[in-house]
Amino acid sequence: MMYLTIAVLCSVAVSVLLKVLRQQNIDIRQTIVAGYPVAFLLTWLLLKPELSGVAELGGAWAIIIALGVLLPAVFVILGRAIAAVGMVATDAAQRLSLIIPIIAAFILFGEVLTGTRIFGLALGFLALGALVYRPQQPATVNDTASVNMNGANLSSAGTNNTSINNPSNNGINKNVLRTPLWLFGVWVGYGIIDILFKQVAKQGAAFPLTLFVSFGLAGLLLLVYLLITRVRWQARALIAGLLLGALNMGNIYAYIRAHQVLSESPSIVFTGMNVGVIAVATLIGVGVFKESLNRINVLGLLLAMSCVVVLFLA
Repeated sequence: MMYLTIAVLCSVAVSVLLKVLRQQNIDIRQTIVAGYPVAFLLTWLLLKPELSGVAELGGAWAIIIALGVLLPAVFVILGRAIAAVGMVATDAAQRLSLIIPIIAAFILFGEVLTGTRIFGLALGFLALGALVYRPQQPATVNDTASVNMNGANLSSAGTNNTSINNPSNNGINKNVLRTPLWLFGVWVGYGIIDILFKQVAKQGAAFPLTLFVSFGLAGLLLLVYLLITRVRWQARALIAGLLLGALNMGNIYAYIRAHQVLSESPSIVFTGMNVGVIAVATLIGVGVFKESLNRINVLGLLLAMSCVVVLFLA
């Protein structure tokens, strides 16, 4: 569980960093693209991939290309979804993507389905629903001013308070009907990425090289995208990318290691990661950013803790 804990903490740290950057009106897309060279370099220094094995990757190229495209693309899709329907619906779609790898754990990876695991997964789904729940509130002028519609603002569920009162939420059902593909893209994108990282973990000795090439391709594609859109570069955004890249590398490395250590129980990793991130991020949001929790959110925290315990003992 050590690797899973590290992965959760690094993921939450990324969310906190993105929240702070968003509050300072920094283009987070630039921070993300600056972070990939850092993750690329750390992969080289820490994992020491054997470049001579590139010709022997074989079927791993399908995973590499998929990750190289999806890692930057999902951020772009996430930004579009935020602009279309607001953070609440987008965050819910992102975290509920857990459904996809959980189903894959039993259908594709041959995990044994037991009564205890079914109970643990049920607790996890209930926790996710309760933690992302936010009652609709009347919009204010300040709420309207706080919304950045450039598609660059990213955060995890439970860590963004200013977006909760987004006036777009008052008409969220109508907006979702108008732009269902953006939310569907977020849901499917994050679900597929989870499955792909499970496949990377199964590469064994070749996984450092797979990760190394995936980071390089993802950073290159996102850079090309920003150049095509003629973005105005911000020095602060690029500097913040150094920290983001280190945290992102820590998150992905620990997540893949967790899959390797718990190779027979991928659902524990999938559920523990998603539930753990939301639970810890919610606690930080309340304790550090002074955000408020309703009774259903508190219930979600208790369910999340129970879920992790049940799955750990399963």
